Amino acid sequence: MRPWAGERPAVGRWLSLGCSPLSLPGCGMTPPPPGCASLGAPRARVPGRLARSWLLLQLLLLLWTAAATQGHQRSGPRISAVWKGRAGQDWVDFGLAEPHTVLFHEPGSSSVWVGGRGKVYFFDFPEGKNASMRTVNIGSTKGSCLDKRDCENYITLLERKGEGLLICGTNARRPSCWSLVNGTVESLGEKRGYAPFSPDENSLVLFDGDEVYSTIRKQEFNGKIPRFRRIQGEIELYTSDTVMQNPQFIKATIVHQDQAYDDKIYYFFREDNPDKNPEAPLNVSRVAQLCRGDQGGESSLSVSKWNTFLKAMLVCSDVATNKNFNRLQDVFLLPDPNGQWRDTRVYGVFSNPWNYSAVCVYSLGDIDKVFRTSSLKGYHSSLPNPRPGKCLPDRQPIPTETFQVADSHPEVAQRVEPMGPLKTPLFHSKYHYQKVVVHRMQASRGETFHVLYLTTDRGTIHKVVESEERERSLAFNIMEIQPFHHPAAIQAMSLDAERRKLYVSSQWEVSQVPLDLCEVYGGGCHGCLMARDPYCGWDQGRCVSIYSSQGPVLQSINPAEPHKECPNPKPDRAPLQKVSLARNSRYYLSCPMESRHATYSWRHEENVEQSCEPGHQSPNCILFIENLTARQYGHYHCEAQEGSYLREAQHWELLPDDGAMAEHLLGRARALAASLWLGVLPTLTLGLLVH
Repeated sequence: MRPWAGERPAVGRWLSLGCSPLSLPGCGMTPPPPGCASLGAPRARVPGRLARSWLLLQLLLLLWTAAATQGHQRSGPRISAVWKGRAGQDWVDFGLAEPHTVLFHEPGSSSVWVGGRGKVYFFDFPEGKNASMRTVNIGSTKGSCLDKRDCENYITLLERKGEGLLICGTNARRPSCWSLVNGTVESLGEKRGYAPFSPDENSLVLFDGDEVYSTIRKQEFNGKIPRFRRIQGEIELYTSDTVMQNPQFIKATIVHQDQAYDDKIYYFFREDNPDKNPEAPLNVSRVAQLCRGDQGGESSLSVSKWNTFLKAMLVCSDVATNKNFNRLQDVFLLPDPNGQWRDTRVYGVFSNPWNYSAVCVYSLGDIDKVFRTSSLKGYHSSLPNPRPGKCLPDRQPIPTETFQVADSHPEVAQRVEPMGPLKTPLFHSKYHYQKVVVHRMQASRGETFHVLYLTTDRGTIHKVVESEERERSLAFNIMEIQPFHHPAAIQAMSLDAERRKLYVSSQWEVSQVPLDLCEVYGGGCHGCLMARDPYCGWDQGRCVSIYSSQGPVLQSINPAEPHKECPNPKPDRAPLQKVSLARNSRYYLSCPMESRHATYSWRHEENVEQSCEPGHQSPNCILFIENLTARQYGHYHCEAQEGSYLREAQHWELLPDDGAMAEHLLGRARALAASLWLGVLPTLTLGLLVH
């Protein structure tokens, strides 16, 4: 089944009193729901009080729509698309609800592993064939359970280990792991730190060869202060209890630098703001650094602790609009294609108390420079040698004085700011984003683009293209994708750049979404190029994927006027549609607003009768004709204006219905004859009686 941009409601429908497209969206359906008059229904007379209420309601709706439109930004999605997928090939249902899932996918593979309750699902999506699903049961050890939920074994970790798959879960509050090799499950026993005691706990596990790092507490009732630990390796280490305030861990990564001894662990988190001013934000977003070769300290207080811990604030704010985003939601690291670790891009998704979101982009080089050069916040003496946070060669221990200074002043004074000359977000949006993945791709002419896929709290995905212009990054929100058959929150998402697929899971299903959704773009060549989708181009009369076309395709992504690259100077005109209507009837014309970045206008002859600006709340631009008079018959054009791109989206001709008018006049004549007959009848009766 091909993807499509949503159903278009029928263009014309009859309305009776109280059934307005503004108040009752259902009145645009076929057949009309109760309350909508059928074709040719007589027009009712509106009482004075009801008419005044109706005018007041329309005024309030106009003001509300204007306010909603005023805050609209081009960072909102241009179009909305529902990915139906191919039946049996692109999505698989679990068969039951899975409230907590974890997804594991290896790039280039057609398979996806999903951990649920007491089982692991294996999905295979072979190209061009039906998808398959099988399950592997991972039973829990039934210990002492407070309630049924505690007895479950929620799988929280899936990781490739050698030839097998490492599986870890809550195991009825006794965290344990299993190894799955060739379909055989082998218990590895209790593994504290690999899985939390409850699936709701914030947990982060990082693997690097034989070393394992974890933020999961080992004791259920002791040690409630969250820490970042090395739980497997030469020496087990943990962060001091005072260096973080109620942290929520987001992402961790290991960066191999120029010298092996200088390799770093960076992890991103948010924590409570130490500034208790009522006007200060509740959360502060951070990045922390640790030396991978840290061997602990010399004294009894530092021997089991990380001695190279430092943290810095991540800034994401827009001075021009005075918007600040302080709550880190997710992080994605995009390595440099040339292997330069300093040029690794760090994409951070932030929100604020009003649930507005922003994406800020940082570089690892900038983060590293801040930790190497900044002074310590609140520390006014000269720094000891070696300075806090410095990695030492040959596994040298960190001197006690250096540890003590860093332990008492763990934050650096300088803040980490976004890339670019303006140090501002890539974009911010009224949508609430939660997760992000980024695909670096090359368009047909060799230009490099970064395409962001962001999940929303509405269970949809926004596809945003980042491009460079005059040393400044620009973002264009191409579309909003509905990836599921059963709309639900997105629990996990994984990007496969090799297969050019996006794998997403909810509590009901797993879906495979192609990155090159080109069939959703209508409007011929002009509509295809106006989408500015680097995966798509115009070729042989169709909007096609650049990966499926045999030769070069027509693309124009960066310019403000991409439609002008098309061979035909003007887009095709909309086909003429005609409808015959009786005079004095109510009617409305509906024009689907496919592009949310365009202004849609209904024009009758030379007059603009209705205009719908970007950000209009309804998916359709509706022209409501209260009382059809002779002057209102004729041609109606719905035009979409997007920059210099103007196209005709609808063309209707309203014609007088002579049959309906004749029937109306005949009815009036019959009524008049009946009234005359009723008036004459008493006289005739009296005459007969007298006679």
